[in-house]
Amino acid sequence: MKSTDIRITDVRLDYEHYDYRTVMKFGGVPVDKATILNVHLDVVSREGHPGRGFGSMPLSNIWAFPSKQLSYDQTLGAMTKLAERFESIVKEFSDFGHPVDLGVRLEHQFVAAATALSTELELAEPIPKLAALVTGSPFDAAIHDAFGKLHGLSCYKTYGPDWMSHDVGHYLGDGYQGDWISDFVSETPKPTMPLYHLVGALDPLDDGELDQPTGDGLPDTLPQWIGHNGLTHMKIKLNGDDVQWDLERVIKVDRIAAECQVKRGVEQWFYSLDFNERCPNVEYLIEVLERIKEKSPAGFDRIQYVEQPTARDLKAHPDNKMHRAAELKPVVIDESLTDLETLLLAHEMGYTGAALKACKGQSQSLLMAVAIKKLNMFLCVQDLTCPGASLIHSAGLAAHIPGVAAIESNSRQYCPVANHGWDSRFPGIFDVKNGSMKTACLDGPGLGAVE
Repeated sequence: MKSTDIRITDVRLDYEHYDYRTVMKFGGVPVDKATILNVHLDVVSREGHPGRGFGSMPLSNIWAFPSKQLSYDQTLGAMTKLAERFESIVKEFSDFGHPVDLGVRLEHQFVAAATALSTELELAEPIPKLAALVTGSPFDAAIHDAFGKLHGLSCYKTYGPDWMSHDVGHYLGDGYQGDWISDFVSETPKPTMPLYHLVGALDPLDDGELDQPTGDGLPDTLPQWIGHNGLTHMKIKLNGDDVQWDLERVIKVDRIAAECQVKRGVEQWFYSLDFNERCPNVEYLIEVLERIKEKSPAGFDRIQYVEQPTARDLKAHPDNKMHRAAELKPVVIDESLTDLETLLLAHEMGYTGAALKACKGQSQSLLMAVAIKKLNMFLCVQDLTCPGASLIHSAGLAAHIPGVAAIESNSRQYCPVANHGWDSRFPGIFDVKNGSMKTACLDGPGLGAVE
């Protein structure tokens, strides 16, 4: 036990609802709105000192709870009911501990509550574990934030033996005994980090594809965005069910980017490819990659990694082994990663990288960062079209973990209205220049975001 340990004394929820400025296509489904869950949490230390924390995350039910049997409103409704259930659990939770201790214990209760709620609501499909993690993530964030603010420190300075009672082996098993989270994360953030800009499947690449300008002063096409933010990293969303469309999309993005970068005098830029698990099999992915290499060798060389090409349920699709594809480019799991078991299974199936997301919980993200690094896998951090405090949280995670290549920030494209207020307080995060964020500011108390 540490005198610095905390206990939760109260928790409160509220929601924000926003419409997107343009439609975003995810997994074949158009998305045009967001519901954000905010968690306000009070804590007290063993010595009786009070603290307060804040966590925020879009629920993103289309991503966390995809369903062919339930409507958008039904899956979102299940997740908001789940948040209410989590609120009750947290109010009754009286354990003292470090935030990682509390986060891990609560995650077990949250997942069990999701299973119970699925039965109570008689849902046609049960609430997935991923949806439980997303719903629980602002609670976990608020705990870490409160701990750091109570002690007047960035959270990332509190993940070593001076603050924690247990090493990573306590949470992940014997293979991690003697490892501390602080051995794998930095106490101070990188001063700048490149931004990965999302090229959505519905986004107009040029004026020829632009049917209706938004007229809001922000860019509409890829050349406009490249000039506006000085982009050097682009994440290309692909359909995964039409090889020719996917091929032509990448080739056109590469042609437009090359034209823009030559004008800007930029010699090096990068892509990632995101299929959102829609490829029917690994052969599809290999065909797309090989045809890109044939049509545009330079464009192929610019691809840093491929994200979640096939179905997220790895156990249900054991034939989707990625060894051959990973010989071409790193292949990263995203939706599949929900715990150490799925990480190890993915590694066994040939995945060579993994994506961390703040929406799966700060506690789990830190522990998975240790496991990913010990497996020597490619590591990236991605957001969930996170605005405001959730983007600060996501960017902070990326900026404090060595080896992460870039930060994602989709909200500035699709939901900038949700950044109002935050953008003036953290201009380095929300005003992207030269393709990068200024992340040195992410060293404030807690997770760095003030309510």
